[in-house]
Amino acid sequence: MLALESKSSSVNTTIRIGLLQLNSDLQISTTQPFVESYQTYLAQIAGYFIVEDRVLRTAGDLLSANQVETMWETAVAKMTSVLEEQFSHMDSATHLLLVKDYVTLLGATLKQYGYEVGQILEVLDSSQDKYHELLLGECREQIVNTLGNDTYEQMVIKKDTDYENNVLTFHLQTSDIMPAFPYIAPFSSMVPDTCRIVRSFIKGSVDYLSYGVHTNFYDVVRKYLDKLLIDVLNEAILGTIHGGAVGVSQAMQIAANISVLERACDFFLRHAAQLCGIPIRSVERPQASLTAKVVLKALRDAAYIALLDLVNNKLDEFMALNENINWTSEETPQNENDYINKVVIYLDTILSTAQQVLPLDALYKVGSGALEHISNSIVGAFLSDSVKRFNANAVLSLNNDLKVLEDFADNKFHSTGLSEIHKEGSFRGCLIEARQLINLMSNSQPEIFMNPVIRQKNYDALDYKKVASICEKFKDSPDGIFGSLSNRNTKQSARKKSMDMLKKRLKDFN
Repeated sequence: MLALESKSSSVNTTIRIGLLQLNSDLQISTTQPFVESYQTYLAQIAGYFIVEDRVLRTAGDLLSANQVETMWETAVAKMTSVLEEQFSHMDSATHLLLVKDYVTLLGATLKQYGYEVGQILEVLDSSQDKYHELLLGECREQIVNTLGNDTYEQMVIKKDTDYENNVLTFHLQTSDIMPAFPYIAPFSSMVPDTCRIVRSFIKGSVDYLSYGVHTNFYDVVRKYLDKLLIDVLNEAILGTIHGGAVGVSQAMQIAANISVLERACDFFLRHAAQLCGIPIRSVERPQASLTAKVVLKALRDAAYIALLDLVNNKLDEFMALNENINWTSEETPQNENDYINKVVIYLDTILSTAQQVLPLDALYKVGSGALEHISNSIVGAFLSDSVKRFNANAVLSLNNDLKVLEDFADNKFHSTGLSEIHKEGSFRGCLIEARQLINLMSNSQPEIFMNPVIRQKNYDALDYKKVASICEKFKDSPDGIFGSLSNRNTKQSARKKSMDMLKKRLKDFN
């Protein structure tokens, strides 16, 4: 009996000492930050339970399986509480990943000794949003710096190793043939720099999600990748576009860069699949593409709009029709006005640059948008409150200018190769409203506008209300100090009667 009591007392003493040791090991250091003490903390716990397992298996009745299980449950509760608390305060994705890796190692080690580690690994899964939030923040800072440091000039690549690192690595090449060097890339430095940031993000995401509770984590990686491209990259580029410090050439290059980044989305997915151990063919199906690819397409459209706004603002400076046109001139103009030559030179420069940087469909958008703006400006000038009245000489003057623009539009449309793609369209067609208005104001019988058949054939781009307002401002030119030939007076009289009739009928129509 005494022997049994002595043995029981020895067991209880051993358990008490063990619990005291365990409680000591479960206390985190108060003198060191957790990121500096976590290895010691977790190693002590792992070592404690490895020893307990050894004692359980070799010391007979000194320790029971239930007692070890109770101690383990106590340790798991304490560890999960400590980890959740420490993870919530961390401000570095790298630190969180380091701790995660060590926790994973602890779990893998103790699992071999039969301990249930699922609850500990679940802490890692529950902290994945926090980790990715920190990772996204770090990538945001890197991307903003990348965009801010870019000159938005096409990259000049001088050797094959640079081509490998900046083009082939991210599958940005447009041909399988190695180019001659120096090679001028269609994108600026922000594209490969951004690709490197995204690739690093993917690796960081996979590193954290690996060896967790869930073995199939590709969809989770893809979710966070979409978040990076939409919430970080998309927003950063939008901020650059609308930041007010971007000129025409920079906006054009940004639009071109976005097109390349759209293509890079396929590389990002394949890289994520490769790191996750997913067959590449499973991510090459259309339904497997990133949502971000659609968002980047919309971003590209926004870049085109911003580019066109800049181009159109510059065109407005050159045109200034209220000042550049003599709206009541007594002299018949023989040539185009000086401003139109500046407009044509500017358009030629813009479209030549766009042809080098942008795909043809984007080139068409820029050219058609600019010419349509010019057409709207001409019509808008007639409607402007600044123009109280105009005569036939003003119409003739604008007609001379418009002919110069139309010739330029035709030549540029063919020289860029757009005529081979847009069989049904043309740059000249973008000037249609201005052309029809000039034709109507030049017509000796303007009242034909009210003929439905003729209107549909020759003036379908004109709005009734606009025509009515413009016609009210039209006044015949004065004869001048030496008078005019009688047949001219006759023509003017007939034209005046027709114009008066058109004004009356438009009023009745409205």
